[in-house]
Amino acid sequence: MNMIRRLYARFLLLVAVVFAIPCHAQNDFEIAKNVDIFVSILKELNAKYADEISPGDLTKTAIDAMLKSMDPYTVFYPESQIEDFKMMTTGQYGGIGALIQQQGDYVLISEPYEGSPAQVAGLIAGDKILKINGQSTKGKTSSDVSTILKGQPGTDVEIEVERLGESKPMTFSVKRKEIKLPNLPYYGMLDNHIGYIKLDQFTENAGKEVREAFLKLKEQGMTSLVFDLRNNGGGLLHEAVNIMNIFVDQNTVIAETRGKIKSQQALHKTLNAVTDRQIPVVVLVNEYSASASEIVSGAFQDLDRGVVIGKKTYGKGLVQNIVPLSYNTTLKITVSKYYIPSGRCVQNIDYFGNDTLKGGVPIPDSLATPFKTRNGRTVYDKGGIEPDIVMPDTLSSNILLALVLNNHIFNFANLYYSQHATIPAPDKFKVDDSLYQEFVDYLKDKKYDYKSDTEELLSELKDVAVEENYFKAIESLYNEMKTKLESDKANDLMKFKQEISEYLASEIVVRYYFQKGRIINTLEHDPDVLKAKEVLNDPARYNAILSGKK
Repeated sequence: MNMIRRLYARFLLLVAVVFAIPCHAQNDFEIAKNVDIFVSILKELNAKYADEISPGDLTKTAIDAMLKSMDPYTVFYPESQIEDFKMMTTGQYGGIGALIQQQGDYVLISEPYEGSPAQVAGLIAGDKILKINGQSTKGKTSSDVSTILKGQPGTDVEIEVERLGESKPMTFSVKRKEIKLPNLPYYGMLDNHIGYIKLDQFTENAGKEVREAFLKLKEQGMTSLVFDLRNNGGGLLHEAVNIMNIFVDQNTVIAETRGKIKSQQALHKTLNAVTDRQIPVVVLVNEYSASASEIVSGAFQDLDRGVVIGKKTYGKGLVQNIVPLSYNTTLKITVSKYYIPSGRCVQNIDYFGNDTLKGGVPIPDSLATPFKTRNGRTVYDKGGIEPDIVMPDTLSSNILLALVLNNHIFNFANLYYSQHATIPAPDKFKVDDSLYQEFVDYLKDKKYDYKSDTEELLSELKDVAVEENYFKAIESLYNEMKTKLESDKANDLMKFKQEISEYLASEIVVRYYFQKGRIINTLEHDPDVLKAKEVLNDPARYNAILSGKK
């Protein structure tokens, strides 16, 4: 019996010791053990596997699989992807400065950036890349070609292209440089008193650049502002705070971060005197506005400082840090969640708690936690920022999608550019009836098969009718409807003329005036911008929305 008591006492002591060990110490032991197992496996594979292995590729696969169980924003970057990493974190990379796209066996220049090495060297949209540094690009993907074109600034790359209207290939020597994508591709006046600022990303100096643009617009007579954050995937948290500092007082809390370690638990406040606390602001967002865009649009809403218009935002409430690793590799790791001024988190899925309820499923108010804005309006943590005015979906017609996907609009714009040295200013250029007829004639020998929504429904009806043995009874009616639809579909180029003309105009304009020109050309018929102007031109409605009396 004494032996049993002594053993039991030792067992209790062992349990006490184990539970006295800090959790991180136990984790350190687990890490050491499993790293040793992994290295042992890798060594055995290298020594005994039947075929040659690539230890680097195997390790990258293992790391990616491990991180996949975390969240989508915790990512490992090997040395070979350093330019992609720089692009993501700073908006900069070493390269020629051009968008590219695949067409068949080759990759084409789709848009050189204004002032980039590609544009200065003479490359234009539509140039088919035949060789790079003497090596054929046939069969290579756009990703392959992009990797080859990127490189150390100051190095040369020789590009051989086939150009529309030229009988022989043309060769260009392009000196790579540090390419910095602009935070602000455009700002200007929409009319005599409403200004417009388009922000594409929150990289270094975004706050400074927005403030400078804001002050220049005020000098031009701006008394209200449309701030466009659509398709802005975010960036640096401190730049979001700097931007809000233009519109709210010093020492205002814009976001709070909460993480495992103390350094990640902080209140992020505005540091400087406000630039303009009174000017009416409409913030435009959509489903691709994420992260820092949601901090800014959410702060505008929670502080009742501006009206948010558009579609519900993406829902990314996680904060990442950049951790340099050995051998010029890098880890981007999620370290905290952020909470906007009302106290809500915009994260759409709780990756850490495995709560997937919010993943893509609309959350009813009854299941969401209510929060209050500064003026007492009720807002919810429903995974993203819900605009004060939700704009309806504006889906492109199936025929426009078919024309775009088959590159007919892109190729026609290249042809037009090769035949016209100049066009009117981007805010004046439009596709008139004559030009549109040219486009229709161009399409006569082109293929762009597509199904209208009605055709899709009719096809589904047939499938169900066949399955339930009713099709014979309705077959003649089905065939009649199908024939009628095919006849009417032939008129789709005229039925959707305005939509196709607007897209075609923007594609032509970008050949002459680059991205800035495309933005200017589309502002006049942009439904979100038109709604923003409508609200800003109605002060009573604007104030009613912010007071909760709309």
